[in-house]
Amino acid sequence: MTVSTRPRFPKLLSSQIAFDIARTIVDGFDKHYRLFRDTSRAAKQHFEAGAWKLAQTQLRERISYYDKRVKECVTVLEDEYAADELTDEVWREVKLHVIGLLTDHKQPELAETFFNSVCCKILHREYFHNDFIFVRPAISTEYIENDEPVPTYRVYYPAKDGLHYSLKRIITNFQLQRPFADLDRDIGLVEARLNVIFGTTPLEPNHQIQVLSSLFYRNKGAYLVGKGINGNREYPFVVPILHNRKGELVLDTVLFDTKMITVLFSFTRAYFMVDIEVPSAYVQFVRTLLPTKPRSEIYTMFGLQKHGKSLFYRDFLHHLRHSSDRFEAAPGIRGLVMVVFALPSFPYVFKVIKDFFPAPKETTRAIVKEKYLLVKNHDRVGRMADTLEYSDVAFPRMRFGEELLAELKAVAPSLIEEDGDNIVIRHLYIERRMVPLNIWLSNAERDGDAAALEHGILEYGNAIKELVGVNIFPGDMLYKNFGVTRHGRVVFYDYDEIEYITDCNFRKIPEPRNEEEEMASEPWYPVARNDVFPEQFGTFLLGNTNVRKFFMRHHADLLTSEFWQSRKERIMDGQVDDVYPYPQQCRFSVQGNLPAPTDTPPHSTWSAQAA
Repeated sequence: MTVSTRPRFPKLLSSQIAFDIARTIVDGFDKHYRLFRDTSRAAKQHFEAGAWKLAQTQLRERISYYDKRVKECVTVLEDEYAADELTDEVWREVKLHVIGLLTDHKQPELAETFFNSVCCKILHREYFHNDFIFVRPAISTEYIENDEPVPTYRVYYPAKDGLHYSLKRIITNFQLQRPFADLDRDIGLVEARLNVIFGTTPLEPNHQIQVLSSLFYRNKGAYLVGKGINGNREYPFVVPILHNRKGELVLDTVLFDTKMITVLFSFTRAYFMVDIEVPSAYVQFVRTLLPTKPRSEIYTMFGLQKHGKSLFYRDFLHHLRHSSDRFEAAPGIRGLVMVVFALPSFPYVFKVIKDFFPAPKETTRAIVKEKYLLVKNHDRVGRMADTLEYSDVAFPRMRFGEELLAELKAVAPSLIEEDGDNIVIRHLYIERRMVPLNIWLSNAERDGDAAALEHGILEYGNAIKELVGVNIFPGDMLYKNFGVTRHGRVVFYDYDEIEYITDCNFRKIPEPRNEEEEMASEPWYPVARNDVFPEQFGTFLLGNTNVRKFFMRHHADLLTSEFWQSRKERIMDGQVDDVYPYPQQCRFSVQGNLPAPTDTPPHSTWSAQAA
């Protein structure tokens, strides 16, 4: 007897309720993406006008659009339909109707994720399987293309027109409504750099340059993303466009090293503002430049973080099915606020907020979640790790050792549930795994590697100064709260004591008035909640002689209240610092080819070693 393997679909999609629900959800997504694109499109005008504060505000607001639209959609459905109308059969039909509605859609993968988000707000966890939600994508995103007249990418033929002319067409096709200081000069510099990259390889019949049709906007820069093709070789490149001191536009450099382009798209940076009609096509193009970059991270960098989360979770489930190692406590000093564990074969860590915090911590779970949300909405300038936040995540019970499971139950019992063969964690964060800086420094000291030790301290101070530039005070500045990425950059990742610089009061310790005050074990001067005394940092950070030597060489100013107060005043004056996600050494202005684009604060450096 032959057994049918076809899915058990309803014989006839007969439920009007199911179709109406599907239509409501797809319409809700369409509204979301229309508003998302409107905001992303406005980034061009903000860049042209130099409206940096407005651009930052809209970037933060855009992050919340998705949850607002999901909430709106859930409210409509709950108001329109009684619970007894929404049977299992109806929900199965809803999914099938959604598939039909997305057949010719430009963003079907995002709409499927939106559908899942709405369903997960309405349905119980036991329904989170293939019959009711999109555990796997149902609509192919291959070969979806933009509507005319704007293609996903434009193609130019320098063998026919000449490289200089092709580059000028590339730049002018973006129609930036602000004059360039000297476009022919800048194009000559870009041409010379590309000629070096492309080399002297004979031109093949397919020789061309492909450039994405929309610029990528972030901070005070716009980025042209493209690649050269010659035969079977591809040459990725990115050209940053900045304002100079006079408000004119300049081409700042050419990024062609894969590591530099990877750092540009790093998980430690703010999302790009880019007008995209077909996200899957842009993701596919960027993956040809960065083939090792997960699709989840590329979607996230476009500001489509909810779909990035969905793809990440699918990748995680796939990894679990094809691995056998067990979760274990993450290396490093145990924290007072979080319990952190990892799967050795998977490059991420899982962080769970404890139910209670020992002294001297004075916080709550709600406050900790607010701090992580602050970071999600803030400009991370390459120095704070982005986090993926999940609820009700089921892990295989057999992949947990008894010691780790006992610790989770002991410190976060309200968040841990055993459900058959699964351990369900009701709330957790997931971050990219890094080497804790204290371990990096200890290893460098043990190996007698003075260069690595100096690099770690140089990067640590640079990280703090760049965070200060965007109004972030780390709070707990101990080395254990910073990590080192695979590109050698130091990144902050412990957010429970984070504050805005503008909310802090940076003070000098008053001179003692007598011997009793000088010898007192407690401060003899009043201390308010947000008072910070930078000269005390050395007590906790500079116990090691070699560490102290390098710290004082590069970052002695961090121990002075004058440094912090001057940065605070700059922020309160409304000044927005420049952020360069690439080495200073590769900029045309640093090489003496053209005037410096803007005033560069001392912290806007990027170590050559970090590249």
